Parts: sequence; C-alpha cells; structure tokens
Amino acid sequence: MTAQSLPLNDTTQLPTIGFGTYLISDEDAYDAVLAALRAGYRHIDTAEAYGNETGVGRAIRDSGLPRGDIFVTTKLWPGNAAWGQPPKDRDATIASLEASLERLGLDYVDLYLIHAPYDPADRLAQWEGMVELKRRGLTRAIGVSNFTGAHIDALVAAGLPLPEADQIELHPWSQKPELVRYLRDRGITPIAYSSLVPLSTWRAAPGHDSAKTDGMQADSERADSPFRRMAAEHGVSEAQVLLRWATQQGYAVLPKSMNPERMAQNLDLFSFTLTEAELAEIATMDRGGGVAWPVGDPTLAD
Repeated sequence: MTAQSLPLNDTTQLPTIGFGTYLISDEDAYDAVLAALRAGYRHIDTAEAYGNETGVGRAIRDSGLPRGDIFVTTKLWPGNAAWGQPPKDRDATIASLEASLERLGLDYVDLYLIHAPYDPADRLAQWEGMVELKRRGLTRAIGVSNFTGAHIDALVAAGLPLPEADQIELHPWSQKPELVRYLRDRGITPIAYSSLVPLSTWRAAPGHDSAKTDGMQADSERADSPFRRMAAEHGVSEAQVLLRWATQQGYAVLPKSMNPERMAQNLDLFSFTLTEAELAEIATMDRGGGVAWPVGDPTLAD
C-alpha cells in the first residue's frame, strides 16, 4: 500500500491525494470544495492565479472541519516581464501571501509555492520572501512549481534552503525521470499535476488548449488503450489507473472533478495496486516534455 501522506518537513505531512481547483471559477469553487471535503479530501490546492481563493476559503470555513484537519496549498504568481507583468520582489512576495490569506480567510497555509520560474533575476528575491513567510508562521512549508533542477540549483548556490516540494506535470506520457531523480536525491517531494492528460476527456475539458494534444486524442480513444485494459482488469476507472500509477511512484496527486461520483472514485486509490508488469509497461510510454501549458512550458525557462 502506498503511503497516504508524504513528509514535507519534520512537522508537516502532505496528504497524498489532494483536490485541484485549476479552472474552477470563484463562484463554483465554494460548492466544489465543500463537496470534496465532504467526500473525504483533506488537501485543497489553489493559487493566486486561479482567482478562486475566496470561494475555496469560504468552503473550508463552512465545512465544519477543524482547520488542522485540512491541508491548504496556494501559490505565488511571480509576475513575468515577458507578459508585461512586474516581477515580484521579496516584499511583494510577502504581501502576496498576506493577500491570499485574507481572501482565504485563514491565518496560515500549509504549503506555499512559487507558481513558475519566470524572470531568473527575481527568483532569488522571491525565494527569500518565501523563507521569511515560513519563519513568520504564515506557511508551514515552502516549495516551487514547474522548476527544474537548474532552477533549484540557483537557489542553493545563493545560500538559500532547498524547496520542500516541487509541483510539476507528471503522468505516463511525461515522466521526467531525471527531474524526479534530482528531487528525490535532495529530499524534495514531487507533487503531480495534470495526471489525467492521457485521457481524451482531459483535452475536452473547458480551458484546456488542445493545440499540443490533438495528435494524442486518437491514442486515448483506441479500443486497445492500455489504460482501458488495466482499468478493466482491476475493476476501476482509467482515471484511477493513472492516479494510482502516480501514487505508486511516490507522488502526491491533485485530481479535479465537479462530479461527486468521480470525486469519490479519485479518492479510492488504495484498494488496488498496479502490478510490476503494468508498471514496467507504463515506464515505456514516456513521450518527453509536458503538454499542460498552452503558452509554453515554464520548465524550459532559462
């Protein structure tokens, strides 16, 4: 059985299965997160850039659950000069979490991430701000998202502490073995997003740009799809197969659904185990880079 939580530091455990809220509007976030918490999710993942922290926070407060029972992740949007956005410095990073906490209606978050590694000259200042936020107790753990080993090495070279997590696109078609090895060698916890990319319905979901994935649609819909076969053999859904693959690799996952039945299915990942033969088959499916960022993969940034 895969662990149902993963250590971030000596005092903070990350639930292996979280509920993702990307592309859920602030208006819909309240009902979605409240339903997820009632279904049994205890990790909610949001971000400044998602624009739904107010609805997420209201659902957390109205759930009736003790604050200590819910793990909350949010993310700093660092700004990107190439998009005409002023990059955030140390003080702006601190102010951003304070604003997120006000929208969430919380005193602290459990994990705060830099959303993407834009603007190399400003990453160090942003990370200094993250370290200060943890020192102040406004977040229990700090990490990054979409960072490569080179991005993290630059933080260490500046004498700053390692991130405690890196949230990256991970699924059978984007396995990133070198980056995962790098993270594990340094005790950085990998968190997988876009776990369901190999499903045809992922690309059909509102907000997903199909430009990078049109050629994959037919593969997902094949009658002899390996994920369809594995799902039938275990009596589960294809989504559960993909999520179980990730948890068996030791990754936390962030499935999202507005359907209560699928919410429950996506939580049920520990009642079956993919075989060694199935894992070996999936290991051959890696297609290289990710597909989730329609405007360019930030892991390719300098």
